[in-house]
Amino acid sequence: MVATDGSENAKSAACSGIEIAARTGAEVYALYVAATSCCTPLMPESYDWEIGKEGSEATTEIEEMGKESGVTVKTVLLQGYPAQEILNFAEKNDIDIIVMGTRGKTGIDRFLLGGVTEKVVRNAKAEVLVVRAPCP
Repeated sequence: MVATDGSENAKSAACSGIEIAARTGAEVYALYVAATSCCTPLMPESYDWEIGKEGSEATTEIEEMGKESGVTVKTVLLQGYPAQEILNFAEKNDIDIIVMGTRGKTGIDRFLLGGVTEKVVRNAKAEVLVVRAPCP
């Protein structure tokens, strides 16, 4: 499974995930989680459309990478708390490996291991590959 937020780090992780899948004959889930918070219900309806659009674009990009490498990619869009949704999806779908970038698009996490990534690394039952390097 490749978890994405559409960031450059997530794209690097997708490259690695697709490469692993191509070498092993595996299929890939491209997973995007639209983050919810206490404020989400107060946002205008167009906000949900924008989140869906961003998630679709991010997962479609991974799907295209897969096609170029002969890898089947199934796109999944979820809504909730990203780390928890990633962990739940991985467990429910018997995921062998979770591939994600070192950090996402938000705030101070740009200077550290991303908050979502850290939570997934600490709590996942599956192996987690954290990718830092850009795509070749």
